Amino acid sequence: MIMKVALLAPAGAMHRYNGMFHKNLHYAPITLALLAALIPKELDPEPVIYDETAEAIPLDIDADVICITCITGTANRSYRFADHFRSRGIPVIIGGVHPTVMPMEAKSHADCVMVGLGDETFPQAMRDFAAGELKEFYYGHSCSDISGRPIPRKDLLKKDRYITLNTVECVRGCNHSCSFCAYPTAFGKKVITRPVEDVIAEIKTFKGKFVIFPDVNLIADVKYAKELFTAMIPLKKWWFGLTTTAIGHNDELLGIFKKSGCKGLLLGFESVNQETQKDINKGVNTVNEYGWLMEKLHDNQILVMGCFAFGSDEDQKDVFLRTARLCLEAKIDLPRFSIITPFPGTPFYDELKEQDRITETDWSLYDVEHVVYRPKNMTARELLDGIEEAWKTCYSWKAIFKRFDFKRVFRWFFIYMIVNIGYRKYAKNFNKYDDRVMTDNSDIPAVSGNGAVS
Repeated sequence: MIMKVALLAPAGAMHRYNGMFHKNLHYAPITLALLAALIPKELDPEPVIYDETAEAIPLDIDADVICITCITGTANRSYRFADHFRSRGIPVIIGGVHPTVMPMEAKSHADCVMVGLGDETFPQAMRDFAAGELKEFYYGHSCSDISGRPIPRKDLLKKDRYITLNTVECVRGCNHSCSFCAYPTAFGKKVITRPVEDVIAEIKTFKGKFVIFPDVNLIADVKYAKELFTAMIPLKKWWFGLTTTAIGHNDELLGIFKKSGCKGLLLGFESVNQETQKDINKGVNTVNEYGWLMEKLHDNQILVMGCFAFGSDEDQKDVFLRTARLCLEAKIDLPRFSIITPFPGTPFYDELKEQDRITETDWSLYDVEHVVYRPKNMTARELLDGIEEAWKTCYSWKAIFKRFDFKRVFRWFFIYMIVNIGYRKYAKNFNKYDDRVMTDNSDIPAVSGNGAVS
């Protein structure tokens, strides 16, 4: 008998299919596609995927079981979907970062909570469900091997809603412990690498030239990174990924990146204040090297998305203009701004809670673009106005052309403009997504305590 499994990824208002994120900024997610591939074949599964960043999640899904992946910013919306489908008599399994750090909260909205990584526990949960023996909790913290796994079922995604389907995982974990990062809290600090031959074999199935590595830190294991990207050289792909600023101090690895087709890196610059780097445990960053680093990466034909987080205790009201000025002067190709956010379970959250500075308990606002605590040196309104100012300053047409390094990376002007136009739209519409819009989940029927739909 066929088992119908619906895998859902709810999204916050900003990132929803009808929100601010242009297709140019949106690549195919891996999580649900991998889970679909991990469902044991003997169960004769018929999986469907609904990624709300790409399409609406129907309220009339016909499924034997609903599986929801959830981060803190989507928790309330995920719970609302879960309550709705349970009111229709469909069991719900929920997992992800937020349910991992808040399992009892998640359990009040689901039949089963997946705590930690689900590579091993999710297939077992599916077997247990089929046998009528689904447990309330599954714990997957011990996962240490991601070899020999199936290729994610990206054929189930709405492919025309992504700039590319060519996303691949090779490294799990990070060797840094940033105080605001939820990843080590949820999944531990161990770095796990996938066999190079597995990664290369998956990439060889991709159509087109682009490859994206969404892993949080590709150089967490430098020896592995050298081996992997050396193996990529014959493939002649163009790839994009995430590293730390430490890449600028490893000429051998940077050379391999260039030869293997690296065309873009996301770097967490975090702040223009060196004291903030120490405060958030991001000691790898040296602020006065940012300009030098950008020149070095551009010399190697690598574009950079530079991420900055506002709202630290060192930030004064001038931090927004100082940061925007740095982005223009250092020619950061794609500046991205956020508000440092205290996710539950992190040291940053514990610190602010102890100081009685947490002001917001609605998880929908924990999306790194809204203020959920009392800043030290400005008001919440000033912080919101400041981040909007930074977005608009860096994404005016004049700024977009000023940031482009015509001298070093002129051949990538087309790629540069595609992504900048996408973020220009984001910048122009930033203030439309206020607290009211972000917390409104009225499009999903509310379910009362007795299970009635209202």
